[in-house]
Amino acid sequence: MELAIETAGLTKRYGSLTAVDKLDLKVEQNTIHGFLGPNGAGKTTTIKILAGLLKPDGGKVTVLGQELGWDRPDVRLRVGYMAELPKLPKHLRGTELLDIYGRMCSMTKEERKKQIPELLDMVGLKERGNDLIGTYSKGMQQRLGMAQALLNEPKLVILDEPSLGLDPVGMVDVREMMKRISKEGVTVFLSSHLLHEVQEVCTHLTIINKGVELASGTLKEISAKVSGPVIIEAEVDKISKAVVEKVKDLPFVTGVSEDGKKLMVELKTRDDVRSQVSQAITAGGGIVISMNLRGESLEDVFMDLLAKRKEGRS
Repeated sequence: MELAIETAGLTKRYGSLTAVDKLDLKVEQNTIHGFLGPNGAGKTTTIKILAGLLKPDGGKVTVLGQELGWDRPDVRLRVGYMAELPKLPKHLRGTELLDIYGRMCSMTKEERKKQIPELLDMVGLKERGNDLIGTYSKGMQQRLGMAQALLNEPKLVILDEPSLGLDPVGMVDVREMMKRISKEGVTVFLSSHLLHEVQEVCTHLTIINKGVELASGTLKEISAKVSGPVIIEAEVDKISKAVVEKVKDLPFVTGVSEDGKKLMVELKTRDDVRSQVSQAITAGGGIVISMNLRGESLEDVFMDLLAKRKEGRS
């Protein structure tokens, strides 16, 4: 397993406050890795250390196979970084800002001339590249920040709340961008408060609280460790004894209960078996009106982990 990011005992303190507490983080290459936690969990501090903007008080950081020292610009040049709510100079045009960043990354004039228009097109700013940044909305500045993070064709992109300030269309666009660059061999490390966004795009997750890792792995691996049983909530036009018996006969069902027109089906598997349950209901003479899966969402897992941490059980 090749790693894009690895930390060992990573620690950062601000006076008496320990923001990151001996964090061991592993991010596989060619993944979209979500980095989650409540406010004050230590996410942004960790990200700034990975981007070379903060020096840790302890531990080791390896990025793309090389130890991240504070005199290693060659390592940092292989990493793209977009800060939360990037503060961009309003007196510059979008193209001018990207050109400055390109020169800072030692890109040639020809490389900048080719790359900048392509990136502006990718982030939806093709028609606004020559406008002053001061005329950009918050969402447009986020898009320009994404273009800046991708400018030097990095192998690792670190994004801190990339969808902040975007409308729903913009959020979808950012998700598609992340999927696209991941397919091109770029590792994406994503911090976000939008759990739905993370669940839509991320292949792996790490959840932290108070600078300490609570869980890491795929969503299925994490949820299998911390969540209760998965339950299918099926609304049926008419629940009969035949419907209940057909569903109970399924080998992965551990229990069935009724709640009005809803059939609550408890599972002993974390596989998506909604189609089999739907077929069983139909075979029993019922008609499925709607069907939801409970206990498998990222929100369920996230809240369960935090609750267990609060109770001192994790």
